[in-house]
Amino acid sequence: MRKVYFLLIVFILSGMCDTFAQKFAHVPGTVVTYQPTATQKYIGSPSLVILPNGDYVASHDFFGPQSSEWQQAETVVYHSKNRGKTWEKISTVHGAFWSSLFVHKGDLYLLGPDRHHGTVLIRKSQDGGKTWTQPTNRQNGIVLAGQYHCAPMPIIEHNGRLWRPMETAHGPSLKWGERYGAMVMSASVDSDLMDAKSWRTSSTLFFDSTYLDGNFTGWLEGNFVVGKDNRLWNILRVDDKTTHQEKAAMVEISKDGKKLSFDPKKDFIPFDGGSKKFVIKYDATSDYYYTLTNSILEKYSKQYPQRNPAGFRNVLMLRKSKDLINWQDVKVVLEHEDVINHGFQYVDWLFEGNDMIVLCRTAYNDGKVDAKNNHDANFLTFHRIEGFREL
Repeated sequence: MRKVYFLLIVFILSGMCDTFAQKFAHVPGTVVTYQPTATQKYIGSPSLVILPNGDYVASHDFFGPQSSEWQQAETVVYHSKNRGKTWEKISTVHGAFWSSLFVHKGDLYLLGPDRHHGTVLIRKSQDGGKTWTQPTNRQNGIVLAGQYHCAPMPIIEHNGRLWRPMETAHGPSLKWGERYGAMVMSASVDSDLMDAKSWRTSSTLFFDSTYLDGNFTGWLEGNFVVGKDNRLWNILRVDDKTTHQEKAAMVEISKDGKKLSFDPKKDFIPFDGGSKKFVIKYDATSDYYYTLTNSILEKYSKQYPQRNPAGFRNVLMLRKSKDLINWQDVKVVLEHEDVINHGFQYVDWLFEGNDMIVLCRTAYNDGKVDAKNNHDANFLTFHRIEGFREL
């Protein structure tokens, strides 16, 4: 009887996956999940990890007027046993927003605020994301109380510490951008990550209205990156008032993780796609840094000459660099000709052998109606870039 019941469940789940794949066959990649536009709940914050046994775990949160992002946000966790071909929902975490998955010493962790501009929490799962610890105090997961902002950026291990950029939302005003101050969290790899005392926070660099000749309107969603000269960087997305070339900001981190420094005259760099979230990682095999960005192709900038650069998300471009300063386009990975209602954004990605695996917040027509806009995504999609080093 148990065997029959188990086979019935497998059959039902298999049928659901097949129906999902057939219904959205026109959507690029593998659809992990779908949220109808009419619900006014939108898919945000993709995060992706590979477990020690080779299985994949993915997560996303919900934002929008019918979500709980401002009270107690909701993050959903998925599992794939077949390298991303099919996905199964395995848990829902209440009180997690903009949160990053990462694996450390065999355990799975989830780190981020509990809500929009919330308290930073860390949770641990010892069963691959099916169940999670519940933070109640500073000894079991409450890391930073107050108002904080971030994206689901990678947690990077370097020189005996784990590093994670963050932004305080206690800036000089409550306006978007102006309230965000760049900072970095770090903890010893041998410490109890659930204990707030294990985490060190750097100094904060607050918003400065004089940057970029007065056109600076904010920085956010930083990347921890180690330069080839072993200098430590928090490379941030930059927003400004102009429609000129997009930029990133290179904020230097002291070796002990306590101090940030920045020279506005030289540390803003040209960076296509820099006004949207991006992730930078180093590939030791090729000796290149890689990223995936929402670059703006010339044909679209000509079509919308006055549009804010942050409003172009319909192209996902693979790019690489030897020195973090000079970047070259490698290949357009995803593209849709509709700038307004289609977007491939906030991607999280990993190296896996000769491939890149990518989790994407995707705004796409569902076969009947468009997404609300290119920002408010209705799909979470998985993609594989095969042989990326040879492109």
